[in-house]
Amino acid sequence: MNLKPLPNTKSDSLDIPNGVVRETITHVKHYTDRLFAFRCSRSPALRFRAGEFVMIGLPGGSKPIFRAYSITSPTWDEELEFYSIKVPDGPLTSRLQKIKIGDFIFIRKKAAGTVVLDTLTPAKNLYMLSTGTGIAPFASLIREPETYEKFERVILTHTCRLKSELDYGFDVVNTAHNDPLVGELAKAKLQHIATTTRENSAINGRITTLIESNRLFEELNCPSITPINDRIMVCGSMEFLKDSKILLANLGFDEGSHRKPSSFVVERAFVD
Repeated sequence: MNLKPLPNTKSDSLDIPNGVVRETITHVKHYTDRLFAFRCSRSPALRFRAGEFVMIGLPGGSKPIFRAYSITSPTWDEELEFYSIKVPDGPLTSRLQKIKIGDFIFIRKKAAGTVVLDTLTPAKNLYMLSTGTGIAPFASLIREPETYEKFERVILTHTCRLKSELDYGFDVVNTAHNDPLVGELAKAKLQHIATTTRENSAINGRITTLIESNRLFEELNCPSITPINDRIMVCGSMEFLKDSKILLANLGFDEGSHRKPSSFVVERAFVD
């Protein structure tokens, strides 16, 4: 793989675009040859709601390229955390995957997104359905006290091709369970279902298939989802979003938005 080296991102003479903050990388962890997570400093000017995304770019070149990344850290964290796929020829990720502690990144200050609690109406249970890096906004939401205040039960599902690609999900759930702020709530209310599609694991198959076959609810030991009791958030590949919307509509769910909260929402900002 031929990757161009990063520019001298430790230079203090970087030109910072308007509406952008410069943050410093504090931690990097590579999960597989396709997936990695990183943390960076957080400017006081950068505010967001759990589940929202921001635009990230790198210094270098006449005009930095920005891409949407969900913030995986909770709103109360002093740092920001992100989870990314590695695209060898991607305009941004081909360089972003080479970041190291001390490097700089650019972040646009305005956060946005639809997989936030305000886009859903009240109900008993919250389902977070994800594929691949689509787990990112939910990593933030499961570490927010408000999530557990609003719902009696929180179910996080994560589907990937291979078992190794599920590791990040297990890490963030473990972090939630051991968090001094939400740990006890997460242990009591959070359930995590991890599935694979190309490698045998404890549970095989996409979540849409497992919902249709009722296998998901057998694993959870609970009734099937209904618009009366359940609220759904969906984030992942474009195909997954499309299939999930059709499935949920057939079950009587209505798609919500900031203007009109309802029984399910999807995030279209990025695909894995």
